[in-house]
Amino acid sequence: MGYDIHHIISQSTIEAVEKLFGDSIPDTQIQLQKTRKEFEGDITLVVFPLTKISKKGPEQTADAIGNYLKEHIQDVQGFNVVKGFLNISMSQNFWLGFFEESLKNERFGFEMQDIKPRVIVEYASPNTNKPLHLGHLRNIFLGFSVANILKAVGHRITRVQIINDRGIHICKSMVAWMKFGNNETPESSGMKGDKLVGHYYVLFDKEYKMQVAELVSKGFSEEDAKKNAPIMMEAQELLRKWEAKDDATIALWKKMNLWVYSGFDFTYKTMAVDFDKLYYESDTYLLGRDEVLKGVEQKVFEQLEDGSIWVNLEDEGLDKKALLRKDGTAMYITQDIGTAILRFKDFPDTAYQIYTVGNEQEYHFKVLFKILKRLGFAQADQNFHLSYGMVELPEGKMKSREGTAVDADDIMLDMANEAKAVAAEQGKLEGLPDDEKEELYNTIGMAALKYFLLRVDAKKNMQFNPKESIDFNGNTGPSIQYTYVRTQAVLRKFGELTNWRFGDLSANQAELSIVKRIYEFPEFLREAAATYNPALIAHYCYDLARDYNSFYHDNPILREAHQELKLFRVALTAKTGLVLKHAMQLLGVQMPERM
Repeated sequence: MGYDIHHIISQSTIEAVEKLFGDSIPDTQIQLQKTRKEFEGDITLVVFPLTKISKKGPEQTADAIGNYLKEHIQDVQGFNVVKGFLNISMSQNFWLGFFEESLKNERFGFEMQDIKPRVIVEYASPNTNKPLHLGHLRNIFLGFSVANILKAVGHRITRVQIINDRGIHICKSMVAWMKFGNNETPESSGMKGDKLVGHYYVLFDKEYKMQVAELVSKGFSEEDAKKNAPIMMEAQELLRKWEAKDDATIALWKKMNLWVYSGFDFTYKTMAVDFDKLYYESDTYLLGRDEVLKGVEQKVFEQLEDGSIWVNLEDEGLDKKALLRKDGTAMYITQDIGTAILRFKDFPDTAYQIYTVGNEQEYHFKVLFKILKRLGFAQADQNFHLSYGMVELPEGKMKSREGTAVDADDIMLDMANEAKAVAAEQGKLEGLPDDEKEELYNTIGMAALKYFLLRVDAKKNMQFNPKESIDFNGNTGPSIQYTYVRTQAVLRKFGELTNWRFGDLSANQAELSIVKRIYEFPEFLREAAATYNPALIAHYCYDLARDYNSFYHDNPILREAHQELKLFRVALTAKTGLVLKHAMQLLGVQMPERM
């Protein structure tokens, strides 16, 4: 049975029921769960479903099974009964045996790679009219981490983004650059390309508001003023030229987009995230339009007398949805249809796609998945919208049009500077060379940022507090990094660990707590993969680090006189460090060797 507690107790309970009560039961009737913290035990058997067979009360049934397990299963040390719950404690020999076995597996908890179906994970998906901001950081770290976690449990993973490079938003930046730019470039301005284009997007909005106010002062209604503001009419005309493939318009569009892509690449490199394939809305909306027209021929969609095309999803509990306007131009969902279909064609072994997009788009993705299924893509049933809530700073919300969005580059730089200030104040990096310190400031700052954004359940709105995130003593990335560094310092002092056998020793409660926590890692990883929830991994890392720090402060390691106990504690330190490193890497956090 090895060291799978669920398997051991499940099979042993089936055996106990047959021996004690003279009846057989299927695996499905065995309900096991982790013992609640307020009770003693490692695993709990829910006894209520078994009382029909035992013809006894829940407590009597639990007591009978507990006694049988203790008598017949060597690894069961003891038990206690709380109403209909049988709390079972495994023996110390079981835990030490598991620990010795785990030391042989460098990738403990990770499953064989690329044996499960391919999953496409989309994240980032920026617009090309502005730089990435704080909201993008949550999106990107969440999608990247979920991809890591799914890969760790054996899925083939393809990481993608759809770049929203067409539409009125980019035309606004283009108009503003033509009116106010005086041929400015990233090189002449000294600005990153995405920031330069974003600067003109903000200028457009300022000019637009001024023109609207002027028209209102002349007697226009606000609604008419917004429609007739000259600069907005110029942007709409530019969009028409783009759709008509006007040479000069396309040339400017390509030039400004290249500026943005260069800026994005720099930002992604700083984040330490990447993609396997990029998709562009300017390509996929055309495919989406063609698929919608095919859908009309197949009678999946309906074309109205005015020429517009709709899908009726009322029988699915949704509404009617427009897919093409009466003039034949694409809607937002049109390009999503095209993108999804193109990905299924590019990677025909795809089981499903995951879309990392804010929670304001939940209805949109319900509609999209239903449409894809109607078009014959059965995988769409498994598609998943990885929805997340808004992220704010203590100062409040961000607005890109008004230039108040928190720039991703700026916040990453601020985090590195915050790490520098805190490290200097606490004397954390004294004695290290300056170049190594600078690299560490970035590593610590990114750990603080990523961990803080990922430790909160994605569905919740959250407030990002830079100062709180950098604390070396709390539930933070830097604190867990520091615990890992502590384990590596012990190993450097000890030397190479070659002997994994500890003989007959007795572990204390602090040591066993760490062993049990390590045992839980595969379970947390599987649960995080099943629920697309990196927060589970973050909290696991914090609990393991906390357990180790408590043990470290109360127990000598290298000064331990008993050689077998000393070896065990060093091995426990090594395994803790390795699990922390691998688990934090799932969150995209790098673990330094020294701090």
